[in-house]
Amino acid sequence: MTIAIDCRWIDSSGIGVYLRECLPYFLETNNNYFLLGDSKKLSQYVSSRNNSSILDCSVKPFSIKELFFFPRKLLKVINTCDAYYSPYFNIPTSIKIPVYTTIHDIIFPDIPELTSPFGLKVRMWFYRRAFSKSKKIFTVSEFSKSRIEFYSKKRIPVIVTYSAIQKHYLAYKTDKVNKKNIILFIGNIKKHKGLGCLIEAFMLARSEGLAFQLVIIGSKDNFRTIDNEFLIKIDQLDPETVTFSGFISDIKLGEYLSSAALLVQPSLYEGFGLPPLEAMALGTRVLLSDIPVFREIYKNFPVVFFKAGDTEDLKTKIMEMLYNKEISSIELSDELLYKYNFGKTAGIIMGEIE
Repeated sequence: MTIAIDCRWIDSSGIGVYLRECLPYFLETNNNYFLLGDSKKLSQYVSSRNNSSILDCSVKPFSIKELFFFPRKLLKVINTCDAYYSPYFNIPTSIKIPVYTTIHDIIFPDIPELTSPFGLKVRMWFYRRAFSKSKKIFTVSEFSKSRIEFYSKKRIPVIVTYSAIQKHYLAYKTDKVNKKNIILFIGNIKKHKGLGCLIEAFMLARSEGLAFQLVIIGSKDNFRTIDNEFLIKIDQLDPETVTFSGFISDIKLGEYLSSAALLVQPSLYEGFGLPPLEAMALGTRVLLSDIPVFREIYKNFPVVFFKAGDTEDLKTKIMEMLYNKEISSIELSDELLYKYNFGKTAGIIMGEIE
């Protein structure tokens, strides 16, 4: 069987992690592959394999060119394949073979205030296009499956293929890490990530004597939001109390995840929510909002939940977990550590395509 895989997302964050971790497992199967994307970024995956080739492509996903002027020479090769897989819900025009897609979440119609009315219409057009052109859709949680089925009217099979811990975190050594008085947040400042609630709760905890620093992973200049008032509030915060890490490498992120006293994920909406899983794998305790997807994914994990959007409850839980407490690492059992793994995820995807 010959399969074309859209690898143009290889460098992105959530989608890129899912693709980068699944791709080696795909290539170990007895199929032939064409990898669509930047040849320089993909060369490491095909250099030692004789079952895969690169289709060099610089066309941006969701672009006009992808929809109406996708290169014919690429389409000619793709359409000789038996199947086409995209790790997201963008599909180039004129693909005539069976298409399989992964839709990680369907947040925009669920939280329409994240975009303009026109932006919502455009995104819904892409969602509906994926529904109509995909033979099967994969997603990362039962929660996301239920939302996709709601909008697709159950006209297409939706299969859950969970996200998982990246391999380099599983190999990370945490036994000699010293915990620091740091609370960690990984995400952005869009309202559904809940950072505003966390900052308010954190400052309340500080006023009650919590001597910790809040570190927001990322660069403030790269954080996008339509809430300019919130940006102003962030600018007014003491940089010694609430700080942005700036751009950091995977190695540095691993150091933050393993040395932090606590990771807080105050999201109001997620498709999966990977940082808590990675934090626990690296020995750090986790405090989560009690949204349905977190209740699903982190059932039986050693996490603490707070009422989503409730600043007072979040402050109380932070104080209970940190104030005047000795901060120590946690260790997941092998059962929990490997509950979600990309080998299983890739196997389900390939099994359904084959």
